[in-house]
Amino acid sequence: MSLSELIATAPLQEIAATLDGMGDEERVAATRELGKSSQVALWEKAASAEALTLDFFVPQDRGRVQEVIHEGRNTLPAFKVFQKRFCRPADAEDRLFGYNEGATRGLIGPGFFLAVDSPDPPAGAEGCAIVIDYFRVPQGPVPDAWPAVVPNEQGLQRWVYAKTRDYMRRVSAHVSIGRAFKNGTKPMPAWFVLCRRDS
Repeated sequence: MSLSELIATAPLQEIAATLDGMGDEERVAATRELGKSSQVALWEKAASAEALTLDFFVPQDRGRVQEVIHEGRNTLPAFKVFQKRFCRPADAEDRLFGYNEGATRGLIGPGFFLAVDSPDPPAGAEGCAIVIDYFRVPQGPVPDAWPAVVPNEQGLQRWVYAKTRDYMRRVSAHVSIGRAFKNGTKPMPAWFVLCRRDS
């Protein structure tokens, strides 16, 4: 049974157990096959999941300013495959730095963000304890291989990232599901699944 078929028929606990039983590459491949209907269904099922923490995105055993890659697939018409890359700042525990890597970065821009706790998510994002916040960008050192930090109002990326927040729900030990909200409160018809690489 494919992951899409499982999402359509099984409770979240069974979906999570199946994903947890996969290896890194198998899990990435499975999540990258998820179309829009599967992602929407997964978002709804994950509303009751255990709350995410920042350690989910950058585990405690990773050093500061050390990159952790989450492979992603979104529900946009094109350029569906991407990565969100995270790191723990040199001097803080209450936020993560991150940006978007993919085929469009050279044209649109990196889409830098902070990942932070979300104590009061908007309607439609109930249960989302972590938000990826494009209103804010890293202030401090980032990994050497990352592009230069720029504000999201600069260049073409203003049409994609500026005034946007992504609210996140847990699916399994490595997989999360997100939905974009414009101006921080208006849900958009845009979902994405992330799969953390541990290798």
